[in-house]
Amino acid sequence: MADNPKPPELQLQIQLDEDVANGQYINMALVNHTETEFTLDFIYVQPQQPKAKVRSRIITNPKHMKRLLSAIQENLAKYEAKFGTIELLEPESPMH
Repeated sequence: MADNPKPPELQLQIQLDEDVANGQYINMALVNHTETEFTLDFIYVQPQQPKAKVRSRIITNPKHMKRLLSAIQENLAKYEAKFGTIELLEPESPMH
């Protein structure tokens, strides 16, 4: 029997444009879904303003969404282990 050599692993090179690297501040997020996709809208709400602007929209599949949720939960646990528990005293309201 012939050995099947494994193809060499590719190293993913991730490009980060300067505008994206600067990031966007958000203080609200909306999550919607269909059977095949999740849509995450990241929003900045200014205090005492009746309008808010979506700064970024991410659309992904359910499997990737679950992996993303797991990565966020893991990182929150690491953050709280290092800096202490994040207390949520009341439901978040963008108007406060």
